[in-house]
Amino acid sequence: MTLDEWLAHCERLHPKSIDMTLDRVATVRERLGIAFDCPTIVVAGTNGKGSTCAMLESIALHAGYRVGLYIKPHLVHFQERCRVGGAPVAAESLEPHFEAVEAARGNITLTYFEFTTLAIMRRLQHEPLDLVLLEVGLGGRLDAVNVIDADCAVITSIDLDHTEFLGNDRDSVGREKAGIMRTGRPVVVSDPVPPASLAERALEIGADLRQLGRDFTFNGDRTQWQWAGRNKRFSGMAYPALRGVNQLLNASGVLAAFEALADRLPVSAQAVRTGLALVELPGRFQVLAGQPAVVLDVAHNPHAVAALAQNLDQMGFFPRTHAVFGAMADKDLAGILARIAPLVDVWHFTDLAIPRAAKAEQLEAAFLAAGLKTPPDVATHTHANPLDALHAAAAGATTADRILVFGSFYTVGGVLQQGLPRVTAGATAPQPPTFH
Repeated sequence: MTLDEWLAHCERLHPKSIDMTLDRVATVRERLGIAFDCPTIVVAGTNGKGSTCAMLESIALHAGYRVGLYIKPHLVHFQERCRVGGAPVAAESLEPHFEAVEAARGNITLTYFEFTTLAIMRRLQHEPLDLVLLEVGLGGRLDAVNVIDADCAVITSIDLDHTEFLGNDRDSVGREKAGIMRTGRPVVVSDPVPPASLAERALEIGADLRQLGRDFTFNGDRTQWQWAGRNKRFSGMAYPALRGVNQLLNASGVLAAFEALADRLPVSAQAVRTGLALVELPGRFQVLAGQPAVVLDVAHNPHAVAALAQNLDQMGFFPRTHAVFGAMADKDLAGILARIAPLVDVWHFTDLAIPRAAKAEQLEAAFLAAGLKTPPDVATHTHANPLDALHAAAAGATTADRILVFGSFYTVGGVLQQGLPRVTAGATAPQPPTFH
């Protein structure tokens, strides 16, 4: 079968999209013999996982290592989730590994995420790699990635998301994330105010906890920044290429992870500087060239959207901001909208091509119900898909305005289907955006 056919098969296989157990995945992993003989880093957290993985990958690549990365979700093509040597693998190279998982599972049912995770890990196992990076999907303790015993765990910022699975307070969420820790092995926590449950779990199992503010620190001015760990220091560094107020937190955790693995995976100061300077990650406060300015961001929970609002506030003055927004129905829509509403003059709510997504009319209703239509001349519109919404935003914008596309990965991915969009202010309605 083709990759698309395998993905369709995976979607039909399990009655639930999320099944918070690990035994089934562990059994299939054992049957497949999936294991890595090089250092492995597992990254969990509410926000910042993707940025952390991208910086780990970039630095390691510039240190001369061959890196395998499992990152999720994808924006346009599924194979974006599996990277080797800094590039997505070919779609057809994944097909034999889906076939192997299907043969190994027998009568065990796997969710889409579990099946695809096993296939990608098996694909990475068949590469000669120096480092494997695995991003957790949801939580940590019962996430499919946690069938691998990481040599180093990284836990980024902790906040409330997926509360029906992870709990209603930061301590409960932290306890789930802490499930990726292993006895005697380093765990880096880059949340500056972590829930107590992280340190409690590290003490309970005897993990080597490396906490921001205690075991590693950073500071900087307007032009450069410095980092200090237990045994290493880096100074006079340029800021990471990834934009955003929280990227130094993520970068600090990355350097702490490399310090923890320095005996097996040494990196030079030059690799750190170059890796951070050249790191790329689409959809994370990505500002496209042109007028009007277009900002793409996959912020889809209140914590991430608060950071997005801060980043937007620091961009300078724009007469009007036009927002294209689509999200899953189970998100804290009122919390998300409240944090960014003061910056938005025109809303373009959009449907998304996934059953879990809220309809554009539901998003508009949530916005109106929250009493956020202030001043009263703030306009709202609904659209069938993100590209239509982006085009409508461009049609109503001037060259001095700003267009923000944010929310679900499906929202940002929806405007990237044919490449980076180049929008034209005041474009006539029938014309779709042009692409380059």
